[in-house]
Amino acid sequence: MTHSTSAPRVIRIHPRDNVAVVVGQGGLAAGERLDDGIELKAKVPQGHKVALLALAEGDEVIRYGEVIGTAATAIPQGGHVNETNLHMPTPPALEDLPLATRSAPEVAPLEGYTFEGFRNADGSVGTKNVLGITTSVQCVAGTIDHVVQRIKRELLPRFPNVDDVVGLNHSYGCGVAINAPAAVIPIRTLKHLAQNPNFGDEVMVIGLGCEKLQPSTLVEDRPVKVYENTESADPEANVLSLQDESFQGFEEMIDGIMAMAERHLERLDRRRRETCPVSELRVGMQCGGSDAFSGLTANPAVGFATDLIVRAGGSVMFSEVTEVRDAIHLLTPRAVDRLVGQALVDQMAWYDDYLSQGQADRSANTSPGNKKGGLSNIVEKALGSVIKSGDSPIVDVIGPGERLRKRGLTFAATPASDFICGTLQAAAGMNLQVFTTGRGTPYNLPMTPVIKVSSNSTLARRWHDLIDLDAGRIATGEASIEELGWELFHLILDVASGRRQVAADRLGLYNDLVLFNPAPVT
Repeated sequence: MTHSTSAPRVIRIHPRDNVAVVVGQGGLAAGERLDDGIELKAKVPQGHKVALLALAEGDEVIRYGEVIGTAATAIPQGGHVNETNLHMPTPPALEDLPLATRSAPEVAPLEGYTFEGFRNADGSVGTKNVLGITTSVQCVAGTIDHVVQRIKRELLPRFPNVDDVVGLNHSYGCGVAINAPAAVIPIRTLKHLAQNPNFGDEVMVIGLGCEKLQPSTLVEDRPVKVYENTESADPEANVLSLQDESFQGFEEMIDGIMAMAERHLERLDRRRRETCPVSELRVGMQCGGSDAFSGLTANPAVGFATDLIVRAGGSVMFSEVTEVRDAIHLLTPRAVDRLVGQALVDQMAWYDDYLSQGQADRSANTSPGNKKGGLSNIVEKALGSVIKSGDSPIVDVIGPGERLRKRGLTFAATPASDFICGTLQAAAGMNLQVFTTGRGTPYNLPMTPVIKVSSNSTLARRWHDLIDLDAGRIATGEASIEELGWELFHLILDVASGRRQVAADRLGLYNDLVLFNPAPVT
C-alpha cells in the first residue's frame, strides 16, 4: 500500500488478492464504479470486502496474499464478500512447519533514544509509580475496594510522587483445585502481577486466612513478614490476613491495612524518574474490537514501532493464541532457533487441545463486532493480527503467567480475551501497552498506561476523547505506515516518561483484572 495524497475508494494489500476493502465512511452503494471500472453489484459497507473478479463456488478468496476461505456460492465481480458467503479453511497443520528458516533482517541498531522511568532494585524500570495491593482470594475484594478509596482519600495526598493505589482483585483463591497441574497458571500470574515494574518492588498481600491460596504463597520468593496488630508491627510487613485473631472488628482490619500501606507509600514516594535507555521498555501489543482496517493501518503501524523498539534493545510481546493460530506458518520461520519455533508450535497445540476439551474451536473467537467491521472469520482476523509483531525475529516464547526472560520480540501465549490478555501481559512484566481497535473500546489497565490506536478515522473522530492515535490516516492516504510507526514510537516514549497521559487515564477508566484459570473449580 503506497502513501497517496488522495483517499482511495478500496485498498488491495497484495498483488495476489482477489478482494479489496472499501475505505470511505458509509461504504459504497450498488452501481458505483471503482477506479478500474468494476461496478458494485451490492452495497458494500466501510471495511467490508468487494470481489475484484468473479468467483465460482469453491474458489479461493485471497487477502494479504493468503487464503482466507473459499466461496460458499458464486460471487460476481463487484459482489459483497462476507461471512455469509465464505467457508472457513482448515488451520495450518502443526506438523512439519518450517522452524527458524528465515534469516533475521539486517537492520542497524537504533541508538540515542531514552525515556524517563523509575528504576527498581531488581533492575527493572517502571513507567508509573503505583502501590499495588494483591489479594489472595475473592472474599476480601469488597474490603480492598473500601480501603483503596480510603487510601486515595486520606493517604495518597501526602505522597505526591506516588501516582495511584491499585487493588489487584480477582475471582481465584478458594473453591478451586489448587493442586491441579493447570492451577500453576493463575497462581504464577498472581505472583508475577505483584512484581510488575510499575509497583516498585513494594509487594503487599491481603488475604482472608482460610483460603486454599495462602497469602504467603504469593510472596514465597522473598521473606514473608506478617503484619501483627500491635504497636511493634514490623514496618517491612508484606502480608495481612483478616482472620488474624488480634483484630477486633472491621475497623481494626482497615487500620492495619492502612498502616501497612502507609509504610509502602513512604518508600514509593522516594522514587524519582531518571533517564533510561529504550532497552528498559517492556511493551505489550494487543488488539481488541478489531475490524478489517486493523490489519491495514493500526497493526502495521504498531509492527513498525515494534521493530523500532527491538532495534533499540527493548522488549516487545505479542499474544492472543487464537489470533495467531491461523497465521502460525508465517511466524515459525521467524523463530531465532528451532527450540523457539517448536515452543510456538507447542503453545498452539496446547490451546487446540484446551478448546477441544471445551467443545469449541478457534472459530468461536470472531465477535459480532468483528464481522460488522468487515472481518469474515478468524483466518482473516489472525492474518491482520500478527502484523503487530513487525518483522523482527522471535527470540522467546513464554506460557500464560510466565515472566519475560529476554529482550527482543517474545510471543507471550494468552487467550485473546482483552482482559485476560492484558492481565497476563502485566504479569509478564510489561510497563506499557499499545492497544489497537477498529470498533472502539474504553479498555484500560489500572497499573500500566494503555495507548489506544484507532484503525479508522471514523472511530477516531467519534471517540475523539478516548483514542490516543489515529492510524486511519494511513487508509486515507494522509500518512504512511512508516510515518505513523515513528509517531507511535515517540508517543510511547512520551507516555513512558509521564510527559503524556493516555486518554483512558485522564478519564479514570480501568478494567478489572481477569485471571486465566484452565484448572477445575471445586
